[in-house]
Amino acid sequence: MPFDKNQDYDRESEILKVLGHPIRLKIVAGLMSQSCNVKKIWECLDLPQATVSQHLALLKNKDIISGRREGVEVFYQVTSPEAKRIVGAIFGSFSCS
Repeated sequence: MPFDKNQDYDRESEILKVLGHPIRLKIVAGLMSQSCNVKKIWECLDLPQATVSQHLALLKNKDIISGRREGVEVFYQVTSPEAKRIVGAIFGSFSCS
């Protein structure tokens, strides 16, 4: 890729900062293959529910993931095309199953 002074990488840079935390990177990588609710995510990662919820809130705030309510549960999925490209370039895709 040639240098391009007119190319804007602000969004990619912001996503890289957010994904710089290993838990958030694991969450996004796992959500690349399937949408999950909070309970499934914290069970897969063996983390406290509050910790997972804090990371999900940040990812949602940065428009990397979104939540879809089904009854009392919220199922999260990766919606940022930039995040999908970045994580896909690093790992491909995988799940916690």
